[in-house]
Amino acid sequence: MRVAIMLISLFGLALNSGAAARAYDYDFDPVHSQVFFHVSHLGFSTSTGRFGELHGGFRFDRKHWQRAACDVRITVASLDMGDPAWTKALLGKSWFAAEQFPDMQFVCERLEQTDAQHGTLSGQLSIRGVTRPVRFALTLNRAGMHKYALRYVAGFGASARIRRSDFGMLTALPEVGEEISIELQIEGFRRKR
Repeated sequence: MRVAIMLISLFGLALNSGAAARAYDYDFDPVHSQVFFHVSHLGFSTSTGRFGELHGGFRFDRKHWQRAACDVRITVASLDMGDPAWTKALLGKSWFAAEQFPDMQFVCERLEQTDAQHGTLSGQLSIRGVTRPVRFALTLNRAGMHKYALRYVAGFGASARIRRSDFGMLTALPEVGEEISIELQIEGFRRKR
């Protein structure tokens, strides 16, 4: 947690500099921002979980991707595995330990643009009190006026792979997959200046 706080402070200093004057701040659209993960279930299938409650926001400049910043906090208790008993088990001490660690967090460190719509997002991911570096392949889906909300919206998709053992989640290895695929779908409303 201390690492995340230090990173947020550093980003605050950078974002207040003249170099970031054109970047806009966005708040997550809670209805259309979600996190999914996929994991092998005994080799028979790939199971999918969904976290539906995100907090925080991001800063983005379409012309200068390197000025981006983000702070994503995910409420662990918003997990949905599609089955109440399985969801309850994964929220327990052996897995996400939601009572002890109610939030996960991702704090951006760098966004490198590779073409007009794609880039690599690097940052620090904290799960169960353990923080590790993670790199996401990021796609800018669309940025523009929302025809119904009448507000400017930016939307992104991102994906990454992590090893759950890196975050102290060792239960049922190797039967339940070690490698976890993460997928984010994010929409943000641009704040008024």
